[in-house]
Amino acid sequence: MSFFQFTQGTEAHSRPSDSSPLLGRYRAVPPRRDRRRQVSLGGRGSVHVGYGALMAAAAADDDDDDDDDEDGRGQRAERTLLQAWLLDLWVVPRQSAVKRVVDRWWSRYGLLVVLPTALVVGWCAVPLPQYPLDTKPEEPGKTPGHGAARVRLNFWFFLLVYYGLYSLTALAWITKVFNLYSLNWWPRSLGFPLTLSLVGALSVAVPVPVYWSARTRFLTEHNTAWIAWTFVVMALPVAMALAILMTNARHVGGRHELSETQRIFTSSWWRAEPNRGTVPSSSDEAMPAAVPTMTSMSTRAAAAATATTTTATATATETASAWHPASFVRFLWLCVALSIGLLAYVLGEAYAELYLGTLPHNSLETVVYVYGWVATVHLLDALTGWTLGIREGERVGSYPLSWVFKLYFTLTYQTYVRALYARLRSPSQFVVLQLLSSTTLVVLTPLSMTRRYHGLLVATGLNGQSFGSYQKLQARNVFIRFLAENASMATFLASIAVLHYGANRNVYPYFALDDEAEPYDLALTLWASSVTWACEMVASLAVRALIRLCFAVDVGVEGRQDLAVWPELLPTCVTVTLHVLQNMMFSIIRLQFYD
Repeated sequence: MSFFQFTQGTEAHSRPSDSSPLLGRYRAVPPRRDRRRQVSLGGRGSVHVGYGALMAAAAADDDDDDDDDEDGRGQRAERTLLQAWLLDLWVVPRQSAVKRVVDRWWSRYGLLVVLPTALVVGWCAVPLPQYPLDTKPEEPGKTPGHGAARVRLNFWFFLLVYYGLYSLTALAWITKVFNLYSLNWWPRSLGFPLTLSLVGALSVAVPVPVYWSARTRFLTEHNTAWIAWTFVVMALPVAMALAILMTNARHVGGRHELSETQRIFTSSWWRAEPNRGTVPSSSDEAMPAAVPTMTSMSTRAAAAATATTTTATATATETASAWHPASFVRFLWLCVALSIGLLAYVLGEAYAELYLGTLPHNSLETVVYVYGWVATVHLLDALTGWTLGIREGERVGSYPLSWVFKLYFTLTYQTYVRALYARLRSPSQFVVLQLLSSTTLVVLTPLSMTRRYHGLLVATGLNGQSFGSYQKLQARNVFIRFLAENASMATFLASIAVLHYGANRNVYPYFALDDEAEPYDLALTLWASSVTWACEMVASLAVRALIRLCFAVDVGVEGRQDLAVWPELLPTCVTVTLHVLQNMMFSIIRLQFYD
């Protein structure tokens, strides 16, 4: 006879597979049982098997919201539109709202490609106040690779408007990374708006005394100095988060004393060891429990009891400090990944300056430069990917963070290659670069997704994932490369046209392309770059078709479902794209300020 009614559940109690979606340190929740209808997810051709529950649960939430809003739909139309575009997509992304956007190709690429391109082009097209140069010509040895100065700029307008927006984007990018990690970098007592305002004000306040001092003013005319200061600004949130964790003793493993019931499951209880789960406070040290309060105790007994307490206190402190919780170790690994990302941009600046400072180059030298940079970026990308990991227990263990950093490195590589196009002298140089790029993509990418290649990586210890998870990552990388290629090329072509014919033509001499003495031509650059862009899109469609035909994996579906499962990915990807594209434009602006 049964006294309890048993209802069969839908949650699997077995260990999740490697391909199950992760969100930072948390795993996806099972679907709601009160779902009213089964939603068609359109996930056919996806390697991931864990997307269905997440997207169906989001659809059920959306149904409940729609029912709640039926009565006041007409009166709240404007508020709903603002919430959908500001709150539900950018501030606190909702899964249902993001899914509606990424399901349509025009809105998906409009947000991921067109929006950051338009913002960057608009940012660099803002007319900067310009003044004529001094009569004293610039020394040839001090002219950087991105061109000699043609005009002088107003320092205050540059600092507050141009650099202020650049610094704000960098802070937004770091904030979105912390959102993906599920950690706030600002103090709770101050709040995010006030903390962001203080850091933003600091970013534009520190360069002021540097400009006022005659000894250090020359630093303000070096792009590298501004970029280095931006790195310091971006590191402030990381340092603040680390300080908050240290202040709250989050780096100490045993912050709280275990109960006797909890100690049953530890080895210390069975070995009759004292409870050393907490570091004694100052009050505990002042009044140790081992010291009796009776005045009749002998001096020798009191000294022995005090020595015993001191030894126990030191042992407890050593035990607590020797063990760091996994969450704190994960944060340290995240700091390592961020440092590698900043290192990639510094190396890119060095590469670009080396190439531009030794112009002109032939086709062979150009190929060596480009693929030397490709190898460097791929090595840093692989190191960051290993640091982040994609499964729980692997250092950071966050798939969304690995997604974002993959986009960051791919964009960093693409932006420097695009800037190189402005210094190619003949169509043959474009053809050589494009043939190598397209051949690598169309031939090597499908080969790297075969089971034999995956088995070789596993046998050599370079990969420990299942074949399904490995295919998923390769398809994701193709999708990310498509985004990076289109965003970087669209920004390159639009910025060249806007700067050549706009008010800031003399501020960006690298993109002016109007010097008859130089072998670089605007018409050749625009025409050859457009043909290269078309070839890249054809190669991308070809490799997608090959992957779908040979492995039954749809690259577009994989990318869409990643964005839908982790809604925070959408604003983070837009922010990192905007930041990297701004880096490309900021590195070639020619700075010389009016006194």
